[in-house]
Amino acid sequence: MSKKYWLFKTEPNAFSIDDLAKSPGKRTYWDGVRNYQARNFIRDDMRKGDYVLFYHSNTNSLAVVGYCEIVKEAYPDHTQFDPDNKHFDPSATQKEPRWFMVDIKLIKKFKKPVTLKEIKANPKLKNMRLIQRGNRLSVMPITKEEFDEILKMGMQ
Repeated sequence: MSKKYWLFKTEPNAFSIDDLAKSPGKRTYWDGVRNYQARNFIRDDMRKGDYVLFYHSNTNSLAVVGYCEIVKEAYPDHTQFDPDNKHFDPSATQKEPRWFMVDIKLIKKFKKPVTLKEIKANPKLKNMRLIQRGNRLSVMPITKEEFDEILKMGMQ
């Protein structure tokens, strides 16, 4: 099975790339995804070894700030079962979980964040899902070419 490439959005005031860098082993679980299409990507398509662009959203500087690797495939998101958690889902059960998560590990924080403005200005990225109208998913697939181009931009 060939490697796949993803973009994960996070609000840096909730969990930033610096938070990931400080996590034990520079690794964490990616919880709280509550969109069915994004859930299906996590549950059905993500595999250990896939690469992830780490994107800061809902901030003054919208940008890809680094990249990660998926180190554990989909398993039930524990927050759906916790009534005190904002991601609680009363219709989810241990026997039939509704929401899933993966574990990621930081590979590299970019020297220079790749801003949304730069992504939109790059003709090689003109078809990227991130910049398509109406695409609000927090987790989305990207192509190897898009991944490589953003990596090149971020590592300069």
